Amino acid sequence: MKRFLIIVVVLGFQSVSFSQDMTALVNKVKAKLDKVNDYVAEGSMKTDVIFIKAPVGKVKVYYKKPNHFRLKRDGGISILPKGGVTINMSTLIEGNQFTAFAAGDAVVNGTKVKVVKLLPTSDNSDVVLSTLYIDETTLLILKAATTTKENGSFEIEMTYGKYLAYALPDKVVFSFNTKDYKMPKGVALEFDDEEKLTEIQKIKRKKGRVQINYSSYIINKGLDDAVFK
Repeated sequence: MKRFLIIVVVLGFQSVSFSQDMTALVNKVKAKLDKVNDYVAEGSMKTDVIFIKAPVGKVKVYYKKPNHFRLKRDGGISILPKGGVTINMSTLIEGNQFTAFAAGDAVVNGTKVKVVKLLPTSDNSDVVLSTLYIDETTLLILKAATTTKENGSFEIEMTYGKYLAYALPDKVVFSFNTKDYKMPKGVALEFDDEEKLTEIQKIKRKKGRVQINYSSYIINKGLDDAVFK
């Protein structure tokens, strides 16, 4: 019995140690993200959702700490996962209101990464669980998968280039289940009989995808709160 208790205690300490190690890594990532107080970015956005035919459009994105975010698109329809595009990586790990657990290693686009599970400690958080795929060498999040209470689940993949010193991506890809989001008004009205209602069910099982390619950032030049109203 004593030996069993000793093993349990040791395993308990190892678990705590793992959590602390991952918290230290996440805090290093956060420190890099914290270099950005605000930015204005320009780029293009492609929407790939089965029930929407939208051309590639120009976008302008505004961000200001801690969680102000606005995306403006020139014309066309923009289908974005509610709560997804507005969640910056810094928002997920803001204020250390999470518990971090090691979840092994993985490879994202040829780069070996540490997999970290984040459990929010706040009861008010809409996020249930986040999984971060972190490049330990560059301290960049290459991929994040998030499950929320109200807005379904989504994944974000990021590719970095010119602005990696600020942890700002050149390309962001959002993937989400269309069943978790409302279709545009008028789409459902096109389906009247049972056969076509079945088609709606098929559509809702499909994945939606939004890709933003950023061409430039203006970083830490100051932004008025009025921009986000």
